[in-house]
Amino acid sequence: MENLVLDNKTKKSRIPAWLDLTQSGTGLVLGLFMWVHMLLISSILLGKGSFNFVANMMELSFLSPTGEGYPIAVVLAVSGVFTLFILHAGLGMRKFPSSYKQYKAVRSQMKLLKHEDTNLWFYQALTGFIMFFAGSVHLYTMLTHPDIDPYISAARVVTSNMWPLYLILLIAVEYHGAIGLYRLCMKWGWFTGKDAKKSRAKLKKLKKTLTAFFLVLGILSLIVFILIGIKNKDKNQEISTVIIPTTIEQTIS
Repeated sequence: MENLVLDNKTKKSRIPAWLDLTQSGTGLVLGLFMWVHMLLISSILLGKGSFNFVANMMELSFLSPTGEGYPIAVVLAVSGVFTLFILHAGLGMRKFPSSYKQYKAVRSQMKLLKHEDTNLWFYQALTGFIMFFAGSVHLYTMLTHPDIDPYISAARVVTSNMWPLYLILLIAVEYHGAIGLYRLCMKWGWFTGKDAKKSRAKLKKLKKTLTAFFLVLGILSLIVFILIGIKNKDKNQEISTVIIPTTIEQTIS
């Protein structure tokens, strides 16, 4: 201790703090977006007409003289989400174990501490890793085929065999998003109130409730798309060969 010298003149870098703030900000935006996105997608549970109404609003059909809308609006929205997605993933990777030795150290610490929030961090990292690949496929698909329609969506799910990917993505997104928003509240002291222990317990209960709600909503929506896809399998083949290429031409023009 006698040999320890503290240099008070050393300027501490604020970059790690700014990176943490950016990661938190992008995570908050993406988490809230995914909940809104799930609510909009679940409009299919009310019928094809309701889903078409939502789709027309997203394509800004009310601004189009012909009422056909502008698929480019979807492309721009997806591009923005994709950018935030990549940025958030890149910042999150800073805290991932970079070697098997580090991974073993983390797992040993988890077993030793038996701390629920530490375990939540691990599950958040795991689901984030899954999302990076599954989410990129979904976002790229929406960039290249931006037209939104119940039959086109059903064709993707059934004819293009995307339902396993969407199911995995749904589970990963809902767990990752709920855990992330909960940990944001803990990290920045949001909604902690006067009794932090009680607030933590309430936030954990809310996290579990929201996860269950959006999982059920997402699974039911996926089932409806699968049923539409199976019922209109012949039409799906026509959509895959005719409508989707047309959509790309409309987007470019």
